Order: sequence, then C-alpha cells, then structure tokens
Amino acid sequence: MEGIPHPIPRTVEEVFTDFKGRRSGLIKALTTDVEKFYQQCDPEKENLCLYGLPTETWVVSLPVEEVPPELPEPALGINFARDGMQEKDWLSLVAVHSDSWLLAVAFYFGARFGFGKNERKKLFQMINEMPTIFEVVTGNVKLPKEQSATTHNSGKSSKSSGKVQSRQPEHQAKAVKMSSPPKDEDDSGEEEEEDDEQGATCGACGDNYGTDEFWICCDVCEKWFHGKCVKITPAKAEHIKQYKCPSCSSKRARV
Repeated sequence: MEGIPHPIPRTVEEVFTDFKGRRSGLIKALTTDVEKFYQQCDPEKENLCLYGLPTETWVVSLPVEEVPPELPEPALGINFARDGMQEKDWLSLVAVHSDSWLLAVAFYFGARFGFGKNERKKLFQMINEMPTIFEVVTGNVKLPKEQSATTHNSGKSSKSSGKVQSRQPEHQAKAVKMSSPPKDEDDSGEEEEEDDEQGATCGACGDNYGTDEFWICCDVCEKWFHGKCVKITPAKAEHIKQYKCPSCSSKRARV
C-alpha cells in the first residue's frame, strides 16, 4: 500500500468520487466478499489493515512502512480480534473503523489542497447523504422520509397490479423496505387484504414490524421477514434478483 497509485483528487467532486470508490470497496469486503475477507484476517499474521481503493476494490495488507504515511492509515491489527468476538460484532467494529478512515482520507485531501469553509461543508454534506458502512453492514439504513414514502408507494402499486409488471422494480421496493409491509389504500374490494397487512408479523420470529427496521419479502410465499432474522442486509438484498425465504428454499431442495 505504499504511495498513492491513483491520481490525487483536488476538487470537492474529485474527493467525493474517491470517497465513493473506497466506500464501495469496503462495503464489498464486509458484505458480498465477507468470507474471503474473513479468511485473510488470520490472527496468526502480523498487524493487518483493511484498505478501500478508489477502484471500488479492497485489500487486506500490512500498514505502510513510510513514516508518516502518504495517507491516513486504517485501524491497525483488525485481524487480532477476529476469533475473540462473534462474527457480526467483529464486522460491525471493522465497519466503524472503516467509516472513520474514509472521513480522515477525504478531509486529508481537503486540508492538503486548501478547501475553505464552504468547500468542506459541501464535501461533508455530499458524504452525509450516503449511509455509513456501519449502517449498511448492520442493516440499520434509515431512508429519508421522502425516499421512504416513495418506496412505500412503489410497493403498493406493484402489489395491487397483481405482479404483472416488471419484477426488478418490485423486488427493489421489497428489498429496501424500512417500514411496514405495503398497504393498499384503495377501497376496491381489498379491505380484508389490507387488514392482514396491517397486522403483519415476521415469518421467522413472529414479532410485529417496526418502522425503523429493515424488512424483506419472500417472492414465493410473500411473507415478510426481519432482515436480521434471515441474515439479509440491505447491501446483500441489492444483489438478489428473487428472494426465497429459508422455508421456501428448503421445500425446493426436498423436491
């Protein structure tokens, strides 16, 4: 990790693009590539760091030997805690340190190239519009009210249409749901279905829905589940074309 293998960002927009690339790489390491990341963080090795690269990739490596380093360094020795914690807690801890490192790198560039008050404010606002890595990894992504309302309406329209429209928009509406399962507001003979949805419970734990929790709907049985109960995070849901709950998946396997 010696030096900076990519062009040094000099404007607010360039620093933000660099931030997004590194962020995407870190999220991949902690979600879609988590098994590979876990294996590379061997506690028997020396101090290891998780680096996010502007190319939306990640690497686990030793810290640079240069003192002081060209860029702020990530948390040192993340591998030592791997086997002493539950996996989800360890990943959450690495996510928190990764968030801190991303901000440090972004504002390092800002300081190096003399960003003024307005430029620093603009940069922070652009960064703050995105969920933190910790929120993505733990599934605690909170959508803005306007976006949540849009998602809610999208879920309603796709359900009332009998699912004859495109599968992709419908699935996306389910995958990022942060509040209750969709409810139909029209009174055209669907009152019974609406009552059922209002009393919806998680198909795994049986608890009622919470407005601040991530939910996902099975495309087969159409039951709703807490993301944490079926071990699905918003980041993982983005890569699922058709979600099948554990029960439906096991039925298919038996057949």
